[in-house]
Amino acid sequence: MSKCSVREKQLLKIRRDSDTKAAELVKMEKMLQETRSLLDKKPGTESQDYQENMVEDLEERVRSSRRQRRSSLHHTQMLESQMKTVRDDLEGTLDHLQELRDKLRLTQQKAEERTVAMEKLQATGLPR
Repeated sequence: MSKCSVREKQLLKIRRDSDTKAAELVKMEKMLQETRSLLDKKPGTESQDYQENMVEDLEERVRSSRRQRRSSLHHTQMLESQMKTVRDDLEGTLDHLQELRDKLRLTQQKAEERTVAMEKLQATGLPR
């Protein structure tokens, strides 16, 4: 019994949804016919004004898109230039750090040699 009532409810819901969709479809078909009739009117009527407005709007969108593209291109070029500058700076810094590392190694090596020499002197008992 409950299965029937559940199915009946589902059928009712489907019918209501179907009726709603059918009504929407009728409205859309009516709007389509109205749009077609506007577009089919001869030049000099509201249709031509509508079409001209659409063309002008599309042309403005194209111009705007081109401006945005040029702006994006310029911005990209600026970022690439900045990135190159930063990369060059980093390379210079890396070179400088490598030089400092080499000097540090040399200094540590000399310090170790001096320490060994001092220990030898102390071991031989020579006065300082």
